[in-house]
Amino acid sequence: MAQHPIFRIETFETFLEADRPRSDKTRDALLAYHIEAGHLLRITRGLYASVPPGFTPATMPIDAYLLATYLASDAVIGYHGALQFHGKSASIHHQVQYLTLSVRRPFRFRENEFTPVKVPRPVRGKKRSTFGIEEFRHAGGAVRVTTLERTMVDVLARPDLGGGWEEVWQSLRSIDFLYLDQVVHYTLMLDNATVAARVGFFLEQHRDALMVEDRHLRRLKRHAPRQPCYLERRRTKPARLVKNWNLLVPLALLDRDWEEPA
Repeated sequence: MAQHPIFRIETFETFLEADRPRSDKTRDALLAYHIEAGHLLRITRGLYASVPPGFTPATMPIDAYLLATYLASDAVIGYHGALQFHGKSASIHHQVQYLTLSVRRPFRFRENEFTPVKVPRPVRGKKRSTFGIEEFRHAGGAVRVTTLERTMVDVLARPDLGGGWEEVWQSLRSIDFLYLDQVVHYTLMLDNATVAARVGFFLEQHRDALMVEDRHLRRLKRHAPRQPCYLERRRTKPARLVKNWNLLVPLALLDRDWEEPA
């Protein structure tokens, strides 16, 4: 328990088996004892948190990113949750999205809501499943998070999971460096013309700040839509066609209406 701030029951079983074989009944009795003694907090079925000295189960802090990583065996923090983890979100949300192939329901714990998101189909293969994922030591444990490069593409592909277009745009503007070859590679991996146009449009808008080269834009343009498409699925706002990308972009985004006049 001292070495695992949060652990799944499978980890506890492995620990017990290292000593000698134990029955499920013995395992459950040990867990029940430590819960009753205040050494453990049961978060949800099969998931526990160790209570450090000086805290009670009710008062102990639990890191949201560490918890999200343990909600599924393959969980990876992504979208707005990843922007927050990397310190690049324009605002703080009490919602953490995590990618997984398993079937999970949204889960609320204390003030945070944890939202499972299916891994995009084009990146589910063995050779692609680990692309754009980093592991960090954090809060006494290890968390898995999408890189800034993958996160950028993911929130442009799914702005609803990034807090909406204004939040996405302002958050991404705070990034001062990206490995652009990885951005382009992951974008093309998704095999979606609209996403390629969105990413290309964003990079073109920030080409000086991010040191975007013509070769990056050319690769994306070859995969842009052949017919005009909307940046937003909802077509209720006035938009202007950006011909380079065949992208109908809301005027509010082009004019950055959220920025205060100088």
